[in-house]
Amino acid sequence: MYPEIDTPALVIDLDVVRANVSEMAKVASANGVRLRPHVKTHKMPELARMQLEAGASGITCAKLGEAEVMAQAGIDDILLAFPIWGRPKLRRLAALRERARVRVSLDSPEVAADLGRLGGPPVEVLVEVDTGQHRLGRPPGRPSADLVAEIAAIPGVEVVGLLTLAGHAYHSRTPAELAEAARREGEDLVETAEMCARDGISLREISVGSTPTARHVAGVAGVTEIRPGTYIFNDTAMMRLGVATEESTAARILTTVIGRPMPERVVCDAGTKCLTSDGYGTPGWIRAVGLPYLRMEFLNEEHGVAHLEPGHHAELPVGSRMGLIPSHACSVVNLFDIAYGVEDGEVITELSVAARGAVR
Repeated sequence: MYPEIDTPALVIDLDVVRANVSEMAKVASANGVRLRPHVKTHKMPELARMQLEAGASGITCAKLGEAEVMAQAGIDDILLAFPIWGRPKLRRLAALRERARVRVSLDSPEVAADLGRLGGPPVEVLVEVDTGQHRLGRPPGRPSADLVAEIAAIPGVEVVGLLTLAGHAYHSRTPAELAEAARREGEDLVETAEMCARDGISLREISVGSTPTARHVAGVAGVTEIRPGTYIFNDTAMMRLGVATEESTAARILTTVIGRPMPERVVCDAGTKCLTSDGYGTPGWIRAVGLPYLRMEFLNEEHGVAHLEPGHHAELPVGSRMGLIPSHACSVVNLFDIAYGVEDGEVITELSVAARGAVR
């Protein structure tokens, strides 16, 4: 398995990536909404351009550093789905606005007031609404409508819409529960926007969607934009939620078996520094491609320790290679400087994870 690659390594199946990108673009088009994928999953300008060429209207970034990397690569329509605070970041945002159209999400008058002092054209902002994750934002309805009114009165900013992330949907236990979370995600924002309209504030953007909810919420009347990220690679969390299969996972950690101290135990050279500890304890949190009889037990920093079912103890001797599907593709990609792009089982390119570590 890819003998020219030293392990551990991040391997991206570009055939699967293209299929995933095309499928989500068709979801957006069929529902008449724009697709603005979140690039924090892949952090690679080449893949962002692939998404744009397939029909995405722009990109979403979590941090200014990601946006700067993407703008440097020529991408000029960016949503920063994160509040911007502090003089150093505001200076960088001002410079970024000279190269690209940039919108910013926020949930406080304090952040809005700082943005309003940037000068130049008003900063377009989306007010974040808490539709159930309980991270940023006020609850939908009157609490968020009042916040919109307060922010809309601040000079130098223009409230263009509402934004949410249904992160709580990741805890759905059934397809019906996931679909309901998605429906509420969209309808809560649409109803809040209608309340704002009655207050005299017209909003043109309703921006929603995580990968688990995107295919459902895209069909909610009034939604204008979906922002899935993980879909480009998928991971075991998406498999557990029923929105991905092993065949639609594109990012794998190539690893080598370095120890077989017991007949049932397999030790490989990929630990938390390659796979993170995200999802630990969840059944199937890390899966070995094509090896359903191998169960990952735990990770140390440099070691992955797995268990082989009876009847398979003679398999995977020292030196064997396997591909591991991570539990959280976004975090895993950020651990590598490069990814190896493969097509039809052959390594064809190296991709720089150009926005790796862009946490500011």
